[in-house]
Amino acid sequence: MVNAQPVVRQVSSREVYRNSWMTVREDAIEHPDGSPGLYGYVVKPDFVLVVPVQDGGFHIVEEYRYPIGRRSWSFPQGSAEADSHEDEARRELAEETGLRAARLQHLGRLDNAHGMTNQGVHVYLATGLAAGSADREHTEQDMRQRWVSRPEFEQMITEGSITDSSTVAAYMLWLLHGQD
Repeated sequence: MVNAQPVVRQVSSREVYRNSWMTVREDAIEHPDGSPGLYGYVVKPDFVLVVPVQDGGFHIVEEYRYPIGRRSWSFPQGSAEADSHEDEARRELAEETGLRAARLQHLGRLDNAHGMTNQGVHVYLATGLAAGSADREHTEQDMRQRWVSRPEFEQMITEGSITDSSTVAAYMLWLLHGQD
């Protein structure tokens, strides 16, 4: 159940930085006891993440992630800029893996790093997959993909090869929907 009444009151807000991908805001706030404070956060649009399931395993992608300075494995994901999140999920899956899904099921929406951004992630299960050609964006030119079995996927999480929190959370949603 969501509390409709904010606990912290916004006194003022200012834009600190903006580019094509994000805005950084700094808000003067008032805590419940009346004491003042500051809160800085990133404003970003939601994104979609696709869990492509096939033959008891998953299709995952790997690319260099600049903020963490290394390559990282994850489920396909990207900006939710299309008219519908489902359309964007289909597009991201096809662009990054070449796969086309006969069926998409919305598994849920999650907050992405809720202490520092308003961004959410819409998680979709993709099944009935058919192979095609990937059509990656210029920024994804180093991307690789592979299929992994479920035990291998779980091992990659426990050994630290998969550290993307959205991917791990999406896997949990998949499990909770009884998709084993």
